[in-house]
Amino acid sequence: MPDERARLQDRLIAAEQDERRRIALFLHDGPVQSLSGIALMLDAVTASIEAGKLEEARTVLRGAAERQRQTIRELRDLSFALEPVVLRDQGFGPAIHALAEQLGIAHELRIELDVAEGDRLGEKAQIALYTIIRESLELAIRRGPRSRILVRIARLEDGSVETLVADDGAGERRRRAFEAIEERVRQLHGTVSLEAGDDGGTELRVVLPPYTARR
Repeated sequence: MPDERARLQDRLIAAEQDERRRIALFLHDGPVQSLSGIALMLDAVTASIEAGKLEEARTVLRGAAERQRQTIRELRDLSFALEPVVLRDQGFGPAIHALAEQLGIAHELRIELDVAEGDRLGEKAQIALYTIIRESLELAIRRGPRSRILVRIARLEDGSVETLVADDGAGERRRRAFEAIEERVRQLHGTVSLEAGDDGGTELRVVLPPYTARR
């Protein structure tokens, strides 16, 4: 229905605006503050050297260097989330594996992958599906607690491509939580469903039509 589609598009736009605000806040409260702190620490190093307090200068300098490394890691993680270089340079499979490794280490959980079929998708579908999988994983992580997440991409008998993201955490009760994902799927003329898993948790299924598998 046109009204329903317009409503979903409005919510997708709102979600993207929220994401931009989140990134702006992250940059202001994280890297920008860290860089300001590093500048003050370097000023303190200069003052200590001028005062002949070399050991004090070394201690502050080591702290500034560690803070800089942490800031670089934060900015690298943000850049990866926005547009992973590995997706462009190495392809869909390596990008999903890198994402799963990053989230698995950060949140101490096991993410099982069976995504080889994703390499046969067209470029537009790969980019959209990467975003859908990333947002689905983040939703599962925020719900918690969970110990295992499965991501599987399979070709169905009619040639369409199904993506399953299943977790063993708390069930998702908020429909609004995945409406942005729903609209992304609609833009690819696919379907999406969110159901309770057989043994608890949540299963998100995305089915894309056969033509998306053509490069």
